[in-house]
Amino acid sequence: MTCLTATEARTKLYRLLDEVSISHKPVQITGKRNSAVLISDEDWQSIQETLYLSSIPGMRESIIKGLKTPVEDCFEELSW
Repeated sequence: MTCLTATEARTKLYRLLDEVSISHKPVQITGKRNSAVLISDEDWQSIQETLYLSSIPGMRESIIKGLKTPVEDCFEELSW
């Protein structure tokens, strides 16, 4: 992971926003007292969705079962 000081990040902020949005690679920003990680909005939303789905009882097992199911077994006959 790229690591920058807060001063470096400040001078490159707009470029950093573009880079993390395109590359999906986080950037660690360190300061004198604290540090943080810059990630794209798309990645943040994905993380939030994953956390939400993981909090639903049985969802993880259902996803694993679905991943093991062959695609041809996923289609149901439509009865109109």
